[in-house]
Amino acid sequence: MDPRPPIRLALVDDHKMLLGALTEWIRNAASDIEMVAAVTTWPELLTHPEFPVDVVLLDLDLKDNIPISVKLSMLKSTGVKTVLMSTYSEPNVVREALAAGALGYLVKSEDASMIVDALRSAYRGESYISAELDLALNAGDIGGAPRLSAQERRVMALYGGGEPVKTVAYELGISEETAKSYLKRIREKYRVAGFDVGTKVALRRRAIQDGILLQTD
Repeated sequence: MDPRPPIRLALVDDHKMLLGALTEWIRNAASDIEMVAAVTTWPELLTHPEFPVDVVLLDLDLKDNIPISVKLSMLKSTGVKTVLMSTYSEPNVVREALAAGALGYLVKSEDASMIVDALRSAYRGESYISAELDLALNAGDIGGAPRLSAQERRVMALYGGGEPVKTVAYELGISEETAKSYLKRIREKYRVAGFDVGTKVALRRRAIQDGILLQTD
């Protein structure tokens, strides 16, 4: 049996305390992610012996005056996928970062369990932005069904189909806490779009209406 090699991750954040906490947390939370570099500056990343890595979790707010678009294009040219994290979620900044090639964007107030999900998505070449940002970016689209990520759709289909949270988590290989976080995000996205899916029945009805769940009555 040939297990897939772990995702080689580098972390860049100028807050040493956060760097240490994230390093520790990711090491314990995901056996398929190997933290090979944790540095506080952009030059340290580029000169690190493990660089280029598979994915970089990069703080947007490094105070080095190098435009984020320059960093992203450099990482892209070396085949590195990038997930950005920031303390703020200005929609224009997010749009620019995604347009410049970032595959993920997380706000630092986001649940830590979402970080691992974002890193795995980026590794697969899929984009991932936090619920908070998704709402900000799509605030003008009120009226239609909100955009859900593939994993959110899976959670909604299983939970709406009658599975308890514990089973949803088991089926998708995620923790119960992460499954709950997904449900919270789904409900929040629908709430902003003008739909109340606060109960399991309402969520099921909405999942059927939006084609996420097939009606089997």
